[in-house]
Amino acid sequence: MSCMKIDPALHQPQKPPWIKVRLPSNPVFFSTKALISDLRLHTVCESAQCPNRWECWSQGTATFMIAGDRCTRACGFCAVTTAKPFALEQDEPQRVAEAVRRMKLKHVVITAVARDDLKDGGADHFARTITAIRDMDPSIVVEVLVPDFHAQEWCIQTVLDAGPDIYNHNLETVERLTPLVRSRAKYRTSLRVLRRAKELEPSVVTKSGVMLGLGEKETELFQTMDDLREAGCEVLTMGQYLRPTPKHLPVIDYIAPEQFSYYGDIARRKGFLYVASGPLVRSSYHAADFHPVVRR
Repeated sequence: MSCMKIDPALHQPQKPPWIKVRLPSNPVFFSTKALISDLRLHTVCESAQCPNRWECWSQGTATFMIAGDRCTRACGFCAVTTAKPFALEQDEPQRVAEAVRRMKLKHVVITAVARDDLKDGGADHFARTITAIRDMDPSIVVEVLVPDFHAQEWCIQTVLDAGPDIYNHNLETVERLTPLVRSRAKYRTSLRVLRRAKELEPSVVTKSGVMLGLGEKETELFQTMDDLREAGCEVLTMGQYLRPTPKHLPVIDYIAPEQFSYYGDIARRKGFLYVASGPLVRSSYHAADFHPVVRR
């Protein structure tokens, strides 16, 4: 991974006060941590160093990361380990369902590392996990945050056939910055994933997210919103990029909360049914807040 194409000297090391998070004291945080450990599960909360993990775990929620904790890609923003993945654990879908049962979740988010080593990119593993949750309680809202599957229709269809309520695939950044931020992904490929998911299953809610602070221009952000709406995307999240380590891409700007609010208003005017926009917003942060969109 390299920051050579974006000058590291541009990095803004001093975080503004609105980025600060409070460390956990709620006993629910520790019980959530123990449950995840007991069931040998991974969460994107830990693997991606999410700043909200203290809050979410203290509320008894988590985003489960299936198919291992080793990714086959090396995106410039992401803290997940890049390495040769291990074989899929065949009982993992059942362990995720058991965690959902114990945590009494009504909205569950399932994500995964990119598994380019697998022919289906892990699509069947997603489907088996959705099915395990549905078999336990069909009323639970299931949201999947999927890799791009190289936009292979049969992979997208495999996941959709299992019946997720929300199909989420993050665009992450504007088109100009995509080669730097996601060197092994393509902006237009991600748009095709979202568009095809909506075409194949019109009832599914499509969702995407972008990070701000990587040097994008305001006009580029607005174009990204337009591109997502043209692809049929209905839900948008926007949050501040935070550098996980000095080896990752630098933070060029810290966007003020008022600016995030403004961008959220613009997105709503462009037709998104639900928008979450703020410095600490992440793709699955407060995911259950837009249930009316899902159950419309």
